[in-house]
Amino acid sequence: MLLRMAVCARLCGAGQSRRCRRRQRHSQPHQDSDSDMDMDEEEEEERVVGKTKDEPDGGSSCHSSGAGVLGSGASAGPPHPQSLLDLPPELLVEIFSSLPGTALPNLALVCKKFRQILNTETIWRRRCTEEFGMRDDLRKMEILGMSSRDLYVKLLHPYRHILGLWQPDIGPYGGLLNVVVDGLFIIGWMYLPPHDPRVEDPMRRRPLFRIHMWEKNKAAVECMYGHKGPHKGDIQTVKKDEFSTKCNQTDHHRMPGGRQEEFRTWLEEEWGRTLEDIFHEHMQELILMKFIYTSQYDNCLTYRRIYLPPCLPSDLLQPGLFKGTYGSHGLEIIMLSFHGSKAKATKLTGDPNVPAGQLTLEIDLNRPVRLPDLEHQRSIEELSRLVLGVHEEAQRGPQSRDAPSETAEGSDSAPPAGAEDVEPGAAASEAQPFVLPLGVMARNEVYPRTCKMCFYGTGLIAGHGFTSPERTPGLFVLFDDDHFGFIWLELKSFSLYSRLTDQLSHAQAPTLERFEAMLRNMQSWTS
Repeated sequence: MLLRMAVCARLCGAGQSRRCRRRQRHSQPHQDSDSDMDMDEEEEEERVVGKTKDEPDGGSSCHSSGAGVLGSGASAGPPHPQSLLDLPPELLVEIFSSLPGTALPNLALVCKKFRQILNTETIWRRRCTEEFGMRDDLRKMEILGMSSRDLYVKLLHPYRHILGLWQPDIGPYGGLLNVVVDGLFIIGWMYLPPHDPRVEDPMRRRPLFRIHMWEKNKAAVECMYGHKGPHKGDIQTVKKDEFSTKCNQTDHHRMPGGRQEEFRTWLEEEWGRTLEDIFHEHMQELILMKFIYTSQYDNCLTYRRIYLPPCLPSDLLQPGLFKGTYGSHGLEIIMLSFHGSKAKATKLTGDPNVPAGQLTLEIDLNRPVRLPDLEHQRSIEELSRLVLGVHEEAQRGPQSRDAPSETAEGSDSAPPAGAEDVEPGAAASEAQPFVLPLGVMARNEVYPRTCKMCFYGTGLIAGHGFTSPERTPGLFVLFDDDHFGFIWLELKSFSLYSRLTDQLSHAQAPTLERFEAMLRNMQSWTS
């Protein structure tokens, strides 16, 4: 920023840079108090959230003595502009509007003329539009008597670091939060899976908090949890890529009927049914356990930043977020990403057995499996023979691909090819018939009856409390670009996954390295 200021100062002929003036100030201790005040004001202006004030009479100006030569030349009317000072104000407004908002306060330090131009509403309106996607909402803001500059400086910029995707720290259950600029608010939306087992239904969302500027010259945080409307809350930045919310009026979360009424309301929202409608005793226990556990976090939550996986041309299908069935645990959200010859599915929401953040599926794209005809597909024994044959080869290591075992030779499975033979992103083969084997449980009676490709993979299973975790073999089934499934051989169950189609803002990973580091951190949070 100092370099940018120095360049602008040189272009407009504003004389010495701020650093030079600081040295001069320290070398002249007898300087009057007015100069000290000027320096304090300049340092304050470097903060984006600070107010821009008119510079005192003793402050620097674009027409100071340091600009004498250029100033006299400008008054003589040169045929072509010799500096930024010679440009008309409307052109300066256009130039300054194209700069990022974080650079504008430092630009105001150059001279008094720049500072005055930077008070132009057009500049800040464009910053709100280009950096935060605000358009029609700015008209509502004018009705409320709020300036674009106040909106940018006091709301959008101070809270820009919480925009994006986050995972709440709710023990094994996790979650998915998207913080966005929504109208004249910044809102934190919690995304919830559809009611089990309707995996094709759209995601549900619920506001957890919002930030606005209805109060004059001040951003206010409100908690949206509960059934009594918005109430006072607070947001604190814990550290980089982490923040927390706190409710200051938890009585708004309570209901007149006490815990029983709160549980019935929660059950209707979470599962779309009553406890009497759930006949499975184990599922009832899981539901009660989740309500008791999650209700402890209704007044304070911590969030950690997560990113959407980057997309590469070699990927088998577009990576992203999917919702899938997990037996008695209901629907959960997973993140599918590709890593060379591997595809990984990481849980964003979890359960007491396998918590959020863990690697629920790992698919070996170098080990395709060719399905037999429909009659043999209905046999769980035939499917187990195919997948376990590939599993044994995978356990022996990469060298086994060059020397197929007798089991592999006698099966209908395609020999696992090396990376040079099968490209992970190679075009999928033609659709082939697919049917679940008899005895395999599925939450969805309706599932695709054709698939493109199948691969060997492993799924993570564990006891309650994530005890004795182990990876067990299974079959990854790619139906189309938005659906895939996984057959858990040991559990004799089938999970169907459907892509999330919601547009999630500020969610892309800046680099592949940052995404990889995020995945490692997610597993450490719950391991």
